[in-house]
Amino acid sequence: MSAEATNPANPGPAAPAAAPAAARRKSRARIDLRRLGRAALLGPAARDKLPDAIGHVVEAHRAHHPDADLEPLRRAYLLAESSHRGQMRKSGEPYITHPLAVTLILAELGAETTTLTASLLHDTVEDTDVTLEQVREQFGEEVRYLVDGVTKLEKVDYGAAAEPETFRKMLVATGSDVRVMSIKLADRLHNMRTLGVMRPEKQARIAKVTRDVLIPLAERLGVQALKTELEDLVFAILHPEEYEHTRELIAGNAASPDDTLAQTADSVRAVLREADIAAEVLIRPRHFVSVHRVARKRGRLRGADFGRLLVLVAEDADCYGVLGELHTCMTPVVSEFKDFIAVPKFNLYQSLHTAVAREDGQVVEVLIRTHQMHRVAEAGVVALGNPYAPGTDDPADGERADPTRPGWLSRLLDWQEAAPDPDTFWSTLREDLAQDREITVFRPDGGALGLPEGASCVDAAYAQYGEDAHACIGARVNGRLATLSTVLRDGDTVQLLMGQDPASEPSREWLEHAHTAAARIAIQRWLAAHPGGTGDAHAEESERSAGSAAGEPAVRPAASEGAGATRPRAADVLLDRPGATVRLAGCCTPVPPDGITGFAVRGGVVTVHRVECAAVAQMKSRGRTEIDVRWGDTTECRVTLVAESFGRPHLLADLTEAIALAGVDIVSATVEPPSQQRVRHTYTLQLPDAARLPALMRAMRDVPGVFDVARAQHRAPAP
Repeated sequence: MSAEATNPANPGPAAPAAAPAAARRKSRARIDLRRLGRAALLGPAARDKLPDAIGHVVEAHRAHHPDADLEPLRRAYLLAESSHRGQMRKSGEPYITHPLAVTLILAELGAETTTLTASLLHDTVEDTDVTLEQVREQFGEEVRYLVDGVTKLEKVDYGAAAEPETFRKMLVATGSDVRVMSIKLADRLHNMRTLGVMRPEKQARIAKVTRDVLIPLAERLGVQALKTELEDLVFAILHPEEYEHTRELIAGNAASPDDTLAQTADSVRAVLREADIAAEVLIRPRHFVSVHRVARKRGRLRGADFGRLLVLVAEDADCYGVLGELHTCMTPVVSEFKDFIAVPKFNLYQSLHTAVAREDGQVVEVLIRTHQMHRVAEAGVVALGNPYAPGTDDPADGERADPTRPGWLSRLLDWQEAAPDPDTFWSTLREDLAQDREITVFRPDGGALGLPEGASCVDAAYAQYGEDAHACIGARVNGRLATLSTVLRDGDTVQLLMGQDPASEPSREWLEHAHTAAARIAIQRWLAAHPGGTGDAHAEESERSAGSAAGEPAVRPAASEGAGATRPRAADVLLDRPGATVRLAGCCTPVPPDGITGFAVRGGVVTVHRVECAAVAQMKSRGRTEIDVRWGDTTECRVTLVAESFGRPHLLADLTEAIALAGVDIVSATVEPPSQQRVRHTYTLQLPDAARLPALMRAMRDVPGVFDVARAQHRAPAP
């Protein structure tokens, strides 16, 4: 059987977690599974009449979808009840109580009829003689797909790999229809609610999988109502002592005569009435795990720490109106403000978060959202109804044209194809899901990449280019040069620089900076396929180019300062100072047609600088007098260029070849030791004609791996 149960007379360790769930459903008590079981045994209902056993499901469904066609639910229940008849859960209830309970969970969240129909049938193919073809014939392809998506793979066929491969199958199915995972989450929630009958070691194993895989998936799909209850149930099983302590804290606060949250709620209502803003102000008690986290963070808890205020309004603009009134009439804690309406979370969540300080020093957190935002915040993708139905009038759907493939799911589906080994898939899935926050970075073309928080440029490269990212040589982040190890922040603009060398290969050190499973798996696969390769070629080649000793020039001077090459003649620079010796400054190496200026130094020498040289401003500040200088009929010139590049094989050879093809002589060249895969080349070059300089710099920039070439700009010492 795919679902386990507990005997209500012996609830086991998970039972206490029902308290926060009951608090969230004040208007509907927990369903009596034994009564439903007896109703299920009454046999099929009369034709066209709804069976009594699904009355609660129908009530919850009509609350969200008053015009829904209930005929598919009636037929699905009759098929499920007749198929499961005679099967019992371990606690003794008829097995049909499980699909009924799972369907009720989804109905309360607002799932549409197709999801509820598949939920009623979700165990029939796995545990009875019903086939997928029969489901398709009676209920259509959509329902067949959903039922198939949540059907487990048999251990007989897969052995120990059955569980990871089942999750892989469900995730792939979720990539085409998120309702598959909605059913799985509700299925796991009911199983966790009724887990007390299992042996403690099996409870712990199921709870750990729920913690590592199902809860993160609920968070990513935005189904907070399921996520919070699952967290509490797992907490009760894996940490019973801390759970019991937290329960005592909550009970103690409930017995306190001072209700801080109720008092603040009354004050907020008064403020909003005065401002003529229609709003509903509710108290949102924290669930057990949330209280536990706050207690660990703050130590002693006070009344305001046990919950938050929720303000619900009709329109988006009203949210900001409420915020303005609260910040005007009460004392805001500015550091607590977050706007998730303007910038929604990756899991569809939208709300304004703020906090106000009371006179007694307690800080009350306030959430402000519309009723529609609240529905999505609680039910996530379930609140979207059928996201695949064409033509919807729901503006929330229109804002999210494709909720089925958020960034995290697309990344997960991509890397799982490259992880054929079940153990690798299972361990990597848990690691990937442990990264519970997402950022968005933008490409220069306006496209966006969704990445987990902490992702680097390495991750962005593999997210954008797949295995072609092996050729990535660097990046620009927000217009500035950055190494591939640079950690990205939400909203950054990332331009990835790709090499053109077919021999490009990833560096082993990239693994240290790869935060996503897709990047790690792609790099590891290449390294495994090239055991004798130079996986560190990016760094090693740069080191070889730079020489074995720090600062050692990799290219010896082609000509010394005094032989084989000359500076521009003195006559090439004209000035109105007879007999003066002219010297071009080495700090900025001016060449025609640069704007130039001169300063007299010792020995009757006039040094000539580019007008934008830093030394010019320095000498002016010290009161040095400028001398008017101008270019004469100059052809030859000497200039110093600095090339910034990423290390790669043969880069130095390619650069010197580009310089030679431009007809320019290299007077001297040095390559600094690489720093984080960045290499700095400095060339002093003799040009036969100064007019060739722009073309030379373009040719050097065109060399793969070179991201910038500029004139040398040294800060000259004071003369």
